[in-house]
Amino acid sequence: MTTDTRPAKASGTFALGGELPVTRLGFGSMQLTGPGVWGDPEDPDEAVRVLRRAVELGVNFIDTADSYGPIVAEQLIRKALHPYPDDLVIATKAGLSRSGPGDWRALGRPEYLRQQAEMSLRHLGLERIPLFQLHRVDPKVPLAEQVGELKLLQDEGKIAHIGLSEVDVDQLEQARAIAEIVSVQNLYNLADRRAEALLEHSEAAGIAFIPWFPLATGELAREGGPLDALAKRHGVSPSQLALAWLLRRSPVMLPIPGTSSVAHLEDNTAAALIDLTGEEFEELSAAAA
Repeated sequence: MTTDTRPAKASGTFALGGELPVTRLGFGSMQLTGPGVWGDPEDPDEAVRVLRRAVELGVNFIDTADSYGPIVAEQLIRKALHPYPDDLVIATKAGLSRSGPGDWRALGRPEYLRQQAEMSLRHLGLERIPLFQLHRVDPKVPLAEQVGELKLLQDEGKIAHIGLSEVDVDQLEQARAIAEIVSVQNLYNLADRRAEALLEHSEAAGIAFIPWFPLATGELAREGGPLDALAKRHGVSPSQLALAWLLRRSPVMLPIPGTSSVAHLEDNTAAALIDLTGEEFEELSAAAA
């Protein structure tokens, strides 16, 4: 197939842990659930179509979590894509419990993380999870115990690689003393770059940086604003430009824009075809600083 029929491939690849290649522009499954990331989606058939279309467009990295739904997103992925393509990499997470719409509570007890890994294997229909991420560090449990349990699961062959979510540089280094960490997932976008230090540290260490909420653009996308003006110049949408900026920002960046609409998915994926010049990248960077 040509790049135009599988546009995600234009984003290039990154090898997780130096051995597991993924297309850099991935897909996040959180929005495939109901309001408040709780319960079933309004249109389950469209959710299945979105997942299948993502793979058709060249996406081979899908991010999910046991807490999305809960369980709903993982089961939709299995329904839509199992048996999985050989190159598909599914990344899931555990470490947040749910008690209702919009409610998230860190829960990192080792026995809970192990239980959720076993459940994710079942819900996804996998023999081994390619990338298993600690969704949040539980402040009530020593970090060494949380990461240590993931290392045990890895040693047992139940997970292949370990990642972290919403950590700082110090926590990342504490975790790396216990196990190899191949990815971090923090809030990061053109308008919110508070995780800049972690991104730079990750790039230096060859660790993937997965920005969640990658499309937040705020005032930058207002009519006549810098994002709006440059988007019109390129003939693209502001959200496409925001994704193109992320892809240009660092070779370890793996954006995972999510949506419940095939049309929006296709729009997001086309961002991989945008080639920002150095001047345009700096213009956007400065505008959002």
